[in-house]
Amino acid sequence: MHILACVKQTPKSDNVKIDPATGCLIRSGTESAMNPFDEYALEAAVCLKEQLGGTISVITMGPPAAENVLRDSIARGADKVYQLGDMAFAGSDTWSTSYALATGAQKINSLEKIDVILCGKQTNDSDTGHIGPQISAWLKWPNAAFVRRIVKADDKSITVERLTESGTDVLELPYPCVISVVKEISNPRVCSVQGRMAAKRAEVIKWTADDIGADKTKLGVKNCPTHVVKSFSPKRNTQAVVVAGANGKEKAAKLVELLKENKYI
Repeated sequence: MHILACVKQTPKSDNVKIDPATGCLIRSGTESAMNPFDEYALEAAVCLKEQLGGTISVITMGPPAAENVLRDSIARGADKVYQLGDMAFAGSDTWSTSYALATGAQKINSLEKIDVILCGKQTNDSDTGHIGPQISAWLKWPNAAFVRRIVKADDKSITVERLTESGTDVLELPYPCVISVVKEISNPRVCSVQGRMAAKRAEVIKWTADDIGADKTKLGVKNCPTHVVKSFSPKRNTQAVVVAGANGKEKAAKLVELLKENKYI
């Protein structure tokens, strides 16, 4: 089995800062790490490899510093790593990013046939949850999102349990397919010393837009169909109102009146 995991370097969850002037995330000078949901996807890939054998490839799109998450991927059990690094990718929205990753996946697939692509549900710097489903749309491969458990997998298909608004359902997907996972899928393991040593020696294969044959009119901030107008942290109001009353019935009546006054009901 050949598994491709998509990972991204993002600001650490407790280190996300926003430029008050532009409303955009401040990435320079901030400590970064692998997106947490991508850790779950990579661990799920390692578990599949342990069960069925095969190879794990990892792909990321990002600046030179993003090489760190690829070496981290090797330390966690990946075999090959690929970095899409080109100014043509800069400022891409999810549509452009998923196109670049899908095009990179196509090139990897031409070198070694891919059975399944694993993605984290979302990233902690945008929270869109678009990338996995969009990659599947570009590739025209079956897709399952919000997957919390791999029920079974063999050399022909993979069966997964995914979360829905009303509960869960079970889907069987033929290969090749794309799966986006939630954190319940796995518990990321601690990197071994052997893994960390392998990470230092690993070759990071770096590709530009031209290397993967990407259409540059679909890449970068100038060609994105969507644009972030503003990003901001919501204001938190910690003020509390105590509803007084002689008994529960009286308190409930006053609470209803208070909600009506503030137009909540």
